[in-house]
Formats: sequence, structure tokens, C-alpha cells
Amino acid sequence: MKLRTLLLVVFILFIAGFVALNFEQILQPTALNFGFTQVQAPMGLVLLGMLALVLVVFLAALVYYQTLHLMEVRRITREAADQRLLADKAEASRFTELRQYLQTELQTTATREQDLTNKLHTKLDQVQSALTQVIEQSANGLSASVGELEDRLERQLPARGSDHL
Repeated sequence: MKLRTLLLVVFILFIAGFVALNFEQILQPTALNFGFTQVQAPMGLVLLGMLALVLVVFLAALVYYQTLHLMEVRRITREAADQRLLADKAEASRFTELRQYLQTELQTTATREQDLTNKLHTKLDQVQSALTQVIEQSANGLSASVGELEDRLERQLPARGSDHL
């Protein structure tokens, strides 16, 4: 319990005890002047009624301010929840955008890789055909050289063969 509330309760109990101890004097009638008229009434009871009225007004004001405070807290809580929801949506949107960006980049990379692979295969085919052509030309040149040497040997061998006999 708060100190303020505890002091208020002690104060009210003190007043109630005072009223209980002096209830006979509170009920004794006296002449009361209200400015425009004069009345015979118990002064203590009138003051006690005024105190009760002030207490009721104070409690009504307290309830009013507490209600205003609760409404403000609810409004702020609702706004915070709305802001949190907006932030969550924005973050989800950023994740979606990031996923789309990554997919686009991966597709671009895959396309680039496929293009490079195709170019590499084309280049390898060209190199292979050029190498095959060079090998064939070398083989033809070598065959021609070997054929020429065979012809020379054949021409020289029959001539030498008749020399040795």
C-alpha cells in the first residue's frame, strides 16, 4: 500500500474515532448563520456533512483522473502495438525484398555461368578441331616425309643391291 493511501486511511479512521467519541456534542443544536437566514441545527453534523461532501468530491476527482490515466495508457499501448505491427510488416517486407534480390542475383549468376560454360565448350571445340587439323597436317607432312624417304631408300637400295652382287 502506498504511503499516501495509508495516511488517508489513518486520517479517516482518526476522524471517525473523533466523531464517535463526541457524537453527543455533534448533535447539539446551535444557531447557524448562512448569511441570508439563521437556522437552528447541529453544528457538528453540518461540518461532518461538509467533510463527507469534500471526501466524495475528492474521490470522484480521483476516480476521474485514474480513468483518464487508464485511457491514456490503453491508447499508448494500442499505438505501441500498432507501431510494433508496422515494424514487423516492414521487416517482413525487407526480408521478402532481400529474398527476391538474392533470387534475381542467383539467376543472373546462373545465366552468366551457363554463358561462360557455353563459350568454354565452343572454345574447346574450336581448339580441338584446330588441334585435330594440326595433327592431321603434321601426320600428312610426316607421312609425306616418310614416303619420300622410302622412295629414296628404294631407289638407292636396288642400285646398291646390284653393286654388291
